[in-house]
Amino acid sequence: MMRSTSRGNPLWNKVWPLLFWLAVWQLGSVAVGQEILLASPAAVSKALGRLAATGLFWRSIASSFGRISLGFLLAMVFGGALAAASHRFPLLETLVRPLMTGIKSTPVASFVILALVWIKARNLSVFIAFLMAFPIAYTNLLEGLSAVDSKLLEMAKVFRVGKLRQLLYLYLPQLWPFLVSAASLSLGLSWKSGVAAEVIGLPRDSIGEQLYQAKIFLATDELFAWTLVVILISMAVEKLLLVLLRWAGRRIGGDV
Repeated sequence: MMRSTSRGNPLWNKVWPLLFWLAVWQLGSVAVGQEILLASPAAVSKALGRLAATGLFWRSIASSFGRISLGFLLAMVFGGALAAASHRFPLLETLVRPLMTGIKSTPVASFVILALVWIKARNLSVFIAFLMAFPIAYTNLLEGLSAVDSKLLEMAKVFRVGKLRQLLYLYLPQLWPFLVSAASLSLGLSWKSGVAAEVIGLPRDSIGEQLYQAKIFLATDELFAWTLVVILISMAVEKLLLVLLRWAGRRIGGDV
């Protein structure tokens, strides 16, 4: 009889690793002895509370959230559309393959600097978030389309099932796990690359601008606080999105 590898209270199993690394962080801060080099958890908490009391804090979050989310959603839509076209026309898939490899291999900083020549700073994070998520959405959804059972499609043709019904009852249920995987993989990358683009482009009232200002004024506690904000928002949005996608997947019969 096999024993479960997870023991004890599941909540405690999630909490104690966090407490452990907070303790390591605190010990590191004490060992360094300079808050300007490594701010303590307490100092970062105070800075976060101080920032949260300002309107600029919430405007910056709303601004960055809107731009990065737009880039992510555009990537999912256009990635899905291109995946469908590539699945329908193999020659297009062959033509697009090197482009996707190039996008995935090129450093984000290179794209940001090149894009600044053509795109205004306030729209830069939209473009970069889109560009980083696009290949992931395309690759996963193309793989999902290729995994659709060909025998079911042949049967649908024999019985003259309409295109809309094929989409709803054949494609979507089998494609949905690949969509969930694409969203999970690309959302965090969209946030990291989008904020990095803001740090370089410095759009007004953005998280990237606040990170840059904290660095310029050597406000290490605020730098850590804004970094924590990015991590928490990214995690929360990803969890919420996955919950919604899995709920929708159960409704349409997708196995997620």
